[in-house]
Amino acid sequence: MKREQHIKTKGVAMVLVLMIILISSLLVVAVLYFLGRQTEVSILEKNYKTAKEASYGAIEFFLKDMIPTSISVATAIPGSSLTSTLGNLNLSTSTAITKVANDACFSSKLLSATSSWDATCVSDTNIKNSADVKFTLKATSGAPYDVYVKIVDTVAGNTNTGGVMLEGTGVAESASGVITPQHFPYMYSIEAQGEKQQNPQERAQLEVLYAY
Repeated sequence: MKREQHIKTKGVAMVLVLMIILISSLLVVAVLYFLGRQTEVSILEKNYKTAKEASYGAIEFFLKDMIPTSISVATAIPGSSLTSTLGNLNLSTSTAITKVANDACFSSKLLSATSSWDATCVSDTNIKNSADVKFTLKATSGAPYDVYVKIVDTVAGNTNTGGVMLEGTGVAESASGVITPQHFPYMYSIEAQGEKQQNPQERAQLEVLYAY
């Protein structure tokens, strides 16, 4: 009887040891899995952040330099805005801009509502297939980044490019009590997609609403 109890006790102890080993193994596997996932997510976040920063840089240049210059040129020389703009811009050695849209399409996007755009404008929702311009930005290491930028919608504002520009001001009330709204000749919806040349999976997409 005592021998049977001793055997049972040893059997229970063996089962407990095996359960402890199994649980410990599962915990180790879980820890290793989550550490691997955390590393993978960190790499993805880093890649996305780099592509996003490249897209931000291209968008900022597009808004602050290309659009104002293109509108000035298009107003003076209709139909030749994009070609002339790219020829006049002083680009750094680490940046290249490729014209994708034709001049007539780009001029119509700048100076008319979406419904009046030139017939040559491509309506493809894939930005890479229908971009207006493509920026190529050198990276600090590795392959450069391509950023595709496209005006997807234009809304005519409450004045024209020949009117008074009140940049940096808002709605104002004169001494006579007449409220004067801020002037916006055009409002553009712009999309951008930045991606690494050797790995298009490292990409970021942005959408910007810009009032000129």
